[in-house]
Amino acid sequence: MGGQIETREFAIEDYDAAIELWQRVEGLEIAEGDDREGVAQFLARNPGLSRVATDGTTIVGVALCGHDGRRGHIYHLAVDPAYRARGVGRRLMDECLAGLRRAGLKRALILVAHDNRRGRKFWRRHGWEEVPGPIVMGIDL
Repeated sequence: MGGQIETREFAIEDYDAAIELWQRVEGLEIAEGDDREGVAQFLARNPGLSRVATDGTTIVGVALCGHDGRRGHIYHLAVDPAYRARGVGRRLMDECLAGLRRAGLKRALILVAHDNRRGRKFWRRHGWEEVPGPIVMGIDL
């Protein structure tokens, strides 16, 4: 754990380090579409919005961010446990939200597993509200 934490745009070259971090962070689920090709397509559709935090050459935080033209979405925001409580997650979140605002969006959404207490606490602490009523549903294509 060196000194200055820097942030920058997530590039597909960051994928291996990102997936390794996502696999280590409790409460984050890797699913279909999270393979290299799926993430590359997501980044291409949402240029400049996804972020990484680095300590030197080591990726210590990641956030995928994009939009559908109507709503912004943040996926897989994760911070290495050794770097928590240093503002890294908030910084990534703030940078994602700033990018969504620049794209003209008025609302952003996240998906947080019901049993991810730490994640739910993080998001609530930063002003996010749980949306009552909706049930997430999906279908494999």
